[in-house]
Amino acid sequence: MREKNSQEGGFIFIKKPPKMTSHDVVERLRKITGIKKTGHSGTLDPLACGLLILGLGRKFTKKLSFFQKKDKEYIAVLKLGLVSDTFDKEGKIKKIEVKKIPKKKEVENVLKSFLGEIEQRPPLFSAKKIKGQKFYQLARKGIKIKPKKEKIKIYQISILSYSFPLLKIKVKCSSGTYIRSLASDIGKKLKTGALLQGLLRTKIGKFSLKKAIKLEKINKNNWKKFLIKYVKLI
Repeated sequence: MREKNSQEGGFIFIKKPPKMTSHDVVERLRKITGIKKTGHSGTLDPLACGLLILGLGRKFTKKLSFFQKKDKEYIAVLKLGLVSDTFDKEGKIKKIEVKKIPKKKEVENVLKSFLGEIEQRPPLFSAKKIKGQKFYQLARKGIKIKPKKEKIKIYQISILSYSFPLLKIKVKCSSGTYIRSLASDIGKKLKTGALLQGLLRTKIGKFSLKKAIKLEKINKNNWKKFLIKYVKLI
């Protein structure tokens, strides 16, 4: 594959569809644009959809770390009464006996307890690494590890809708936050269990999903018109 002229590079804001990995999106853009040096600003799980910022060309992939460090905003749907080994609906699911369905006020109080700087344990099934190996690779081999807790920040967390067992929330958080882990921890505090049913990333820093392009709308004839050559990196 011939590398395109660096002048043709830029950023593209993509609305990632579910059931694709972030790397799948990168590969799709490489084939469309012919620009081998293409990367993304931060992984979204296959289950998740929403804003994914891609850099095309060396000049722009070098700047992707700027976006990776930015705060994120998500809309998440949790299903109470269930838990899974992956903390989402893609894993091995186990039903929890819920003795008392929490009222909305109780849910609000639990969500408030996560505000500020907290410690969070990353999911076993994640791309984080220990001694050069990804957690999910070890987990699939049956190798037991206990990830260390890491400090993150939850700036805002609120209920968008709640009708047991479904809880829809909006979260603004620091980079490095695992919404799957947050869902699991919310379930523990509610004594109902919870797993992540769906996830939408709506913002990376000040950059919004509203400016993103659906992946299926990009092709070999029109991709250049979606390039963003300059963003104010503040």
